[in-house]
Amino acid sequence: MALYLTQASSLGYVTSTRAIKVLGVGGSLRADSQSERALRIALEGAAEAGARTAAVTGDGLALPFYESTVEDRAPRATEFVQAVREADGLIVVSPGYHGALSGLVKNALDYVEDLRDDDRPYLHGRGVGLIAVAHGWQAAVTTLNQLRTIAHALRGWPTPLGGAVNTAEVKFDEAGGASEEKIVANLRLIGRQVAEFGFGRASG
Repeated sequence: MALYLTQASSLGYVTSTRAIKVLGVGGSLRADSQSERALRIALEGAAEAGARTAAVTGDGLALPFYESTVEDRAPRATEFVQAVREADGLIVVSPGYHGALSGLVKNALDYVEDLRDDDRPYLHGRGVGLIAVAHGWQAAVTTLNQLRTIAHALRGWPTPLGGAVNTAEVKFDEAGGASEEKIVANLRLIGRQVAEFGFGRASG
């Protein structure tokens, strides 16, 4: 489900002695959606900062509705939880539907509850980059705020920069760009901030 897509680069400011893994989570059930394209741009930023990256998108997020009392998880859900467990940082991207994050992404984030008894519970000590993609500013902004609230509740560290993308004004293309280069730069910066936070924790 979550294969690491890139190898860490040898940048001068990367001082950690181990690889940092950044996991991207998001998109929609529609293949190559605008939100998935935004996620991949942010992951490129993390890779440029020296992280190894992976993504769980689309059908990979089509998990059974989360139920805390279920002990025998579906294989796909078990794989997803393990991918989050192994990650040193996350980038979460959700489309905004009617002013809120998608049920697909919210349900996936609910599975982080399965990490509650880990030595590193929930998203403790991990940077979390958050991006909302919606057709209109209202849904983009409210969805980003919801993602930040969830990340805090899961003990993650949201990056200083978050992304609210209005697809009524900006479109992502198949080549990994967008109609506004500033948006691409901001998404890459979010990815870099997640990776740099991870390297800082690893070297400290």
